[in-house]
Formats: sequence, C-alpha cells, structure tokens
Amino acid sequence: MFESLTDKLTGIFQRLSSKGRLTEKDVDEALSLVRRSLLEADVNFRVARDFVARIRERALGADVMQSLTPGQQVVKIVHEELTAVLSGGDHKLTPGSRPPTVLMLVGLQGSGKTTTAAKLALALRRQGHRSLLVAADLRRPAAIQQLETLGRQLDIPVFSQDPKTTTPVKVAQAGLRHGEQLGVQWVIVDTGGRLHIDDELMQELEAIKGAVSPKEIVLVVDAMTGQDAVNAAQEFHRRVSLTGLIVSKLDGDARGGAALSITRVTGVPIKFVGVGERPDALEPFYPDRMASRILGMGDVLSLIEKAQQAVDQQQAKDLERKFRQASFDFDDFLQQIQNLKKMGSLAQVMEMVPGFKQMGKKLGASELDDSQLKRVEAIIRSMTKAERQHPEIIDGSRRRRIARGSGTTAQDVNQLLGQFRQTQQLMRQFARNKRPGNLSRLFR
Repeated sequence: MFESLTDKLTGIFQRLSSKGRLTEKDVDEALSLVRRSLLEADVNFRVARDFVARIRERALGADVMQSLTPGQQVVKIVHEELTAVLSGGDHKLTPGSRPPTVLMLVGLQGSGKTTTAAKLALALRRQGHRSLLVAADLRRPAAIQQLETLGRQLDIPVFSQDPKTTTPVKVAQAGLRHGEQLGVQWVIVDTGGRLHIDDELMQELEAIKGAVSPKEIVLVVDAMTGQDAVNAAQEFHRRVSLTGLIVSKLDGDARGGAALSITRVTGVPIKFVGVGERPDALEPFYPDRMASRILGMGDVLSLIEKAQQAVDQQQAKDLERKFRQASFDFDDFLQQIQNLKKMGSLAQVMEMVPGFKQMGKKLGASELDDSQLKRVEAIIRSMTKAERQHPEIIDGSRRRRIARGSGTTAQDVNQLLGQFRQTQQLMRQFARNKRPGNLSRLFR
C-alpha cells in the first residue's frame, strides 16, 4: 500500500543525504516535497501540515545543521515524527481482571469485520488465549453462517441464535454467559454494520455496550476507503468511545493516507492491521516498525517473528544439521518454500528486509513474483522421491517428463537444477571450512 509514498520519500531523503552541508533552503525544498507526497497519499491535510512543521523546527536546530551527517539526522527526525503520528496509546489488547474479557467489534459493512473477528481469535490463540465468537450481526444476510464457517475452519467456538427470535443485545448477553461456561479468556462480539453510519446503528451498539460492558471496543476500518475511514472512526469514537482500531486491507493498492492519519485525528491507537485474505494475515501494529517500512528501512523484528511462527523448531534443527552435512535435497527445498508461503507473499516478506526496496527495483517485478515460487514448487512436485533426494540421476528424458508434469519447459527444469547444484556446492564448501583447522578460511 505505501509503495508509492515510500518511493517518493526515499528519493527525497537520498538527495538530502548526498549533500555535505544543509541550508535552510535545502530543508524547505525537501519538506515541501514531503508535504506534497503525503497529500498525494491521501494523508489528512492537517496531519501533513503539522508533521512537516515539527520536522522543520527540529531539522533547523543547530545540532542538525552543524552535524557531519545532516541528511541522515533529518531522516532520523522524520522516522521519530512518523512514529509519533502513528502512536496514540496502548497498541495491545488489554484483558480484564476476570475472564472472559468482552471485545466488541464494530464497523461499517464491507470493512471485513466478520472475517477480522475470526482472524483476531486466531491471533489470540497464538498467545495462548481461547476465544468465543458471538454472532450478533443479525441484519446482514449470511453473516451468522459466515462466522460459523470460519469458526469450523479454524476450530474456534461460535455462539449464535435464530435471528428471527432474538435481538443483538440478547445474543451478546447469552454469548457472554456461554463464554463464562466454556471458560474462555475472550468473548469477541461481532456486531451489525451498515453501509453508512446512522442513528439506529449507533443506538444498537450503545445498547450492546451497556448490556455486556466490553473492556475493548475495536473499530474495523477499510484502508481502501481513504479519508472516509477517518471520518467514520471519528463518529464511532464519539458515540461508543473506541479503545482501538484494526485497519483492514492494508495489502491493497490504496494510497495509505487513512492509516497514517487515523490515530492522529481520532486519538485512538491501531491495534492490528490486516495484510491479506488468509486467516493468519492479521499483524500486531507497532508504530516504529511501520514507520521503518514506510521509509524503506525494512522491519527485521517482524520478519524474525514471522519466521518463528512459520518454522517448526525441530525442522529448523534438522535443516541446520543438513546444512552442516551438505545433505540438503529438494524435499528440504520444498519445505522451505512452504514455510516462506506461510509468512505471506514474497513482496510482503521482502519489504521487511532493510534496503530491499531499492534492490527490488533493480531486479524487476518478475523476480519478486509469487508465480516464480509456484513454478519451482510445481517442478519439484513433478519429481519422484528418488529424484528429489538424488537430483544427479535426472537425465534428458526425466527432465522432459518433469517439465510436462509441471507445465513448464525443460529449460526451466535445467535452470532450477543448475541453481540447486550451485547451492549444494556452497554448502559443501561451508561444511569444509567449518572443520577444525579450516576456520581461518572464513576470515580471508
């Protein structure tokens, strides 16, 4: 989502950093471009104006202007101020003193609220917390069935009642009692939505709030709707006092201004961001990490966390042993592709690597296309067990058979085999260098 803004900001600060000394004119010209880039990204104009004013005030200080690296100091200031814009209180969910803690999920239709409810329950389960999903959206057709289907898929309990014989308030109350009986830590109430905010919706939400006393009231906003999402958040906060936000569809192609403006305008912190359709595509929100991504600095901590979630510890140990013994085969390679896919799209993973934005431009979009991974996976799956473990037995006829089975060409198969041989040679060289007496080679 922030690709266009990141490219513009990166270009501005690269030019600024290339200057040995900065003048006030240099700073003003750069910040004028920053302000224009923020407005083009649909950032609220007051937020953009105040943001640039704070940077200018700090950047023109003597400690920056007289620094040996003034351009880098300005980038540091921008990162700190961007983090401040994205901050706004506690970004973690706060459990109550006695379980279950009620979390009321609100939002307009189309924001992804019901799907987010299931994603949120899955995220809490990773933290060791059991949740109950309560289907209190009785107006939208198939909302109850959608939540029940998601619950079955993720093995998360769902409480629902016949919408013809009950009300949202009664469903929420009964759901809370059921959660107490189950002994869950969280009761997530999926409330009804509308296409637009109206008084009837707000009265319903206020009634549910009064009936179940939620500890958290979290609004799901669609990042694709731009400043309308900010306006909706302001109205929801005025009527039901939000404690947090979840910004959905942050993997889309919108300009991203809503995500940058919403906390500063409303004063409500973002708790999570939705970054895809998969059930696990809900990430905790960290202002400093998001600021680093926007400025093209990567996000190593989130990358490590994703890797830890995707890779089984025993698999990691086995893989380390195979690397040391140089016995890595195509089965292991296939397993690593599966682990990588669990972490998200290739582009999402690579944007967390510091400096990869610039490298990605040189490689071209085709090099970061997920279809490349799918092609490699198809080729490996078309191999027999023996061919995966001993690729050296793959001759011309086997190559043609593998190409036909994977929908690729013999040239594609040859290219993969060549790359794999190079990888094995590197592993063998590394294994030899790790032997006693050969460690000095590593430092040449």
